[in-house]
This record gives sequence, structure tokens and C-alpha cells, in this order.
Amino acid sequence: MKRRSVNRSMFYNAPSWIFQKAAELRKNMTMPEKILWERLRKNQLGVRFKAQHPIDRFIVDFYCHKLKLVIEIDGGIHKQKREYDIGRAAEINKYDIKILRFKNEEVIENIDCVLNEIRKHM
Repeated sequence: MKRRSVNRSMFYNAPSWIFQKAAELRKNMTMPEKILWERLRKNQLGVRFKAQHPIDRFIVDFYCHKLKLVIEIDGGIHKQKREYDIGRAAEINKYDIKILRFKNEEVIENIDCVLNEIRKHM
């Protein structure tokens, strides 16, 4: 079997172990992640997004390399992980990557508003 070449620059020095974890997360997306992924996948917004994408030592929910844009969907656990999320965002921002955050409820209840907000940053 021929192996695909990987553009390592879009992973920002991610360690090798994180790719397996990202694959597991893609198989077990939350309902809000699935809802948004159905609207982002296959270049539906005119650019390619990747789901559960490694960046450095982190895995982000969705990433568009062309726009250097991360989209994160926050569930209830993020209220408890506020400090971690702030530090994680600072590390990702070092690569000049912008992060958009949406709550689970926003995605579930008003996906069109979420998509409009994403389009504003494109």
C-alpha cells in the first residue's frame, strides 16, 4: 500500500502519538461536533476543514489551514477547564491561528448563526 505524504507544517510539530488520539476522537464525535462537521466537510464553505486536527500537542475540533482558523465547540466540561483552555489558546495563538468558540447549545439550536459567524472570519 502506498503511503500518502503528510504536510507536516499544518500540524505545527505535533508529536506522533497524537495522531492516533485524533483518529479516535474523529470516530467518537459529540452530537454538536457531528452537526457542525456535516456543514463544514467537503468544502461546503469554500475551504477545507479538518476534524479533530492535531496542532502541536493539542487536538482541535476543526481546523482550516488556509485560513489558519480553529473552531472549538465547548460543552459543560469547559466550564471546569477554563484555565486550561486559556493556556491552550495562548499556545495555539503563537502560530497566528485564530480560534472561534461556540457552545454546544449554539450549534444544536442555531447552526445557521454559527455558520454565519464562521463566514465572517473567512
